[in-house]
Amino acid sequence: MSVKNNLAIVQQQIKQSALQSGRTPDDVRLIAVSKTKSVELIREALAANQCAFGENRIQEALGKIEVLSINPQIEWHLIGHLQKNKVKFCPGKFQWVHSLESIELAEKLEARCAFAKKKINALIQVNLSQEESKSGLQEWDEILRVAETIFSGQWLKLRGLMTIPAPNIGEIKTRKIFEQIRKWQEKLQQELDAPEIIELSMGMSADYHWAIQEGATMIRVGTAIFGARE
Repeated sequence: MSVKNNLAIVQQQIKQSALQSGRTPDDVRLIAVSKTKSVELIREALAANQCAFGENRIQEALGKIEVLSINPQIEWHLIGHLQKNKVKFCPGKFQWVHSLESIELAEKLEARCAFAKKKINALIQVNLSQEESKSGLQEWDEILRVAETIFSGQWLKLRGLMTIPAPNIGEIKTRKIFEQIRKWQEKLQQELDAPEIIELSMGMSADYHWAIQEGATMIRVGTAIFGARE
């Protein structure tokens, strides 16, 4: 199956899931996870009108971003863990960072964005599965403190929350996590009186149908588009 055909299948499934949950397909943005994938495969996706791509590692992403910078419509999302020593590479390269998880990290990224005079849309990563292998905050108070730090800056634009549930925990537990993230996003919007905090980045190849039904506005799909990880 080609990338173009795979994208068409995923888009159709997004449409079905959205309509089944009383939403419109336009409510859900597809982030094609291109980590470990070649520039050629990303070009195939671009040719099929897929413009948003998710990368995990900054060093791997920078080469692709450079080569594909001639495409003005392309949008890069950093969805993996952001190390403090890699913050300097983000402004001007990524339009979105999904994985902020501390006040220190938010302050460092804000300072770098200010220096470069480049704005970045920011999401706070939440880890309700409490997996040690994954980053993210687990308590509402922590989320609010980081949110207030981001919100007080000029260059980072707080847009919502992101989560990655543990795999293979079943539909009920996965959906409960998605539901809680949605409640916190709504609470954050109210607490900060910030109507722009509307994004919920949640759901991947195995569980994005449930995520859409629980309110996801961004889903991150790699395997179903590009095939198994190399």
